[in-house]
Amino acid sequence: MMSQQSKRELLETIRPRYLKASKRGKARILDEFVAATGYHRKYAIRVLKHGRKSSGLRKKGRRKEYQGEVVAVLTHIWEICGRICSKRLKPFLPEIVAVLERHQELSLSAEIKSQLLRMSPSTIDRCLRPARFEVKRHGLSTTKPGTLLKKAIPIRTYADWDDARPGFVEVDLVAHCGESVEGQFLNTLTTTDVSTGWTECVAVLHRSQHLVFAAIQTMRQRLPFPLLGLDSDNSGEFINEITYRYCQDERVTFTRSRPYKKNDQAHVEQKNWSVVRHLIGYDRFETQEELQLLNSIYDDLRLYVNFFQPVLKLIGKEQVGKKTIKRYDEAATPYQRVLRSDQVDLAVKARLCHQYLQLNPVALRNSIDQKVAKLWKIFR
Repeated sequence: MMSQQSKRELLETIRPRYLKASKRGKARILDEFVAATGYHRKYAIRVLKHGRKSSGLRKKGRRKEYQGEVVAVLTHIWEICGRICSKRLKPFLPEIVAVLERHQELSLSAEIKSQLLRMSPSTIDRCLRPARFEVKRHGLSTTKPGTLLKKAIPIRTYADWDDARPGFVEVDLVAHCGESVEGQFLNTLTTTDVSTGWTECVAVLHRSQHLVFAAIQTMRQRLPFPLLGLDSDNSGEFINEITYRYCQDERVTFTRSRPYKKNDQAHVEQKNWSVVRHLIGYDRFETQEELQLLNSIYDDLRLYVNFFQPVLKLIGKEQVGKKTIKRYDEAATPYQRVLRSDQVDLAVKARLCHQYLQLNPVALRNSIDQKVAKLWKIFR
């Protein structure tokens, strides 16, 4: 069945030809038009002779304010920002527009910019609805319990760690095993700071204690603040003598979540999806070449995520009957949250500010996409 829009377009195309045709030509055009549209023959003759009459009725509701160029600009910015939700995108729009204009990636008229910055989160959702995509499949869990030292390492639940101070992080491993957990495959160590949302990713060749410990050391060097606390799941890659002694020697608080309670590590579990899975996917990677390329991707991704990806932070819960109403603060990037923290040295903040001014989110996004495409090409 043709849509009404298609029928109108067909009518406008063939009507001039119908009016100029001979009697036999009109009959042939009429036959084709009726067959294509399904119109009654008498009605088809009328619209071909006189055109479609306007009903004279106005469409109910307000006239659309946001359409055309402003929606195209919004979609472009949304793509640059990694297709984040409207509640994260809305408060970040003034900042990202200023950054893109500074790097000459965007040039907006005063009217379009005003419209763009006036949009509410619900309006952003409506404008972006045609561009959204389906959620991808989930991967496999490869966590195996570690039996050693479990009694020596205290359990932390999601409600226990309410530290406003940067430096207390959750860590987890993401397996790039494809459809099977047999054999050796690459993993990603994901680290998320509870206070600021600062996220670091390091790829490891396989899930050995020594390689995971080396990745933890690499992660620690990249954090813009001292590592104060480390919280992991109960797998043997984390619960072992090497990591335990290291945390004791370095005076890093070492805790673990409850077995089979993913909500105890809600911060890092969310990043496993939004940062790693969302970009890298669920394919199987095994080789040294793929490891180097994956770490090269993470070198760019850490800058993109921490400087240009605003995050929401839960600030309260309220039980109303059977419903739990959650309240979040205004979305801000991990970089912005670090700058607001009184616990971070001014020298560190100055270094981050200087680094931020040099970063172009479009160039970072393009570099990441090119490397991911190369990674998938190697896999295939």
